[in-house]
Amino acid sequence: MASNQLTAEEARLRNVDVMGEELGSIYSQLWQELAWLYRAWAEYVTLFGTKESRVVLLNEAAPALTRLMQDTLWESVILHIARLTDPAKSMGKTNLSIRALEEATRDDVLKASVSGAVADALEASDFCRDWRNRRLAHRDLDLALKRGGEPLKSASRLQMHTALGSLSRVLNVLSLHYLDSTTFFDGALRFGGGSGGGMSLLYFLDSGLRAEEIRREQRKSGVFDSNDSRSRDL
Repeated sequence: MASNQLTAEEARLRNVDVMGEELGSIYSQLWQELAWLYRAWAEYVTLFGTKESRVVLLNEAAPALTRLMQDTLWESVILHIARLTDPAKSMGKTNLSIRALEEATRDDVLKASVSGAVADALEASDFCRDWRNRRLAHRDLDLALKRGGEPLKSASRLQMHTALGSLSRVLNVLSLHYLDSTTFFDGALRFGGGSGGGMSLLYFLDSGLRAEEIRREQRKSGVFDSNDSRSRDL
């Protein structure tokens, strides 16, 4: 069976078989987390980072919700990256983190490669932890009151893409070594997050807004359908 046809549990068992229980289990769960993270980021890019016309369309349909969606998706991805790059242990408890992969890797040569990739990922995602620590999970008082606190580190779509790519490279160091394969997580971006996501929403909104414009023009011409004024019980 091809690897892309395995269930999450089947993939975990395969990974444990070749990597060992600890490393295989951590790798498997991180893979699932990163796949979800790329899907969420793909939806953000589809809706808010591809064409200005899409943002205009969303704002025309539901401006308040659009802003909430944009902020929530952005902050969710930042928080997720911050979690995945946390120390392997904090407050006496272990964390699911790419840094846990270093401790779980027993082969010294491979460990050096993993450590190098992790260091790159920590550097690329530093802004996410700053945002998490001083704005999202905690609220820096000086920043909140705008009274001269240290500014948050810059955060852009390019930085987010770079941070995600650095996370994928950590996992691919291991998969290339043990499975002789890598995962193209960026595929989610190419296909806009997949069916049933942001693009589906955009097409439905566009159709609905165009239909509403036709109804408005018809009413101006004296053509009126009583059903048009009835709201459905959604």
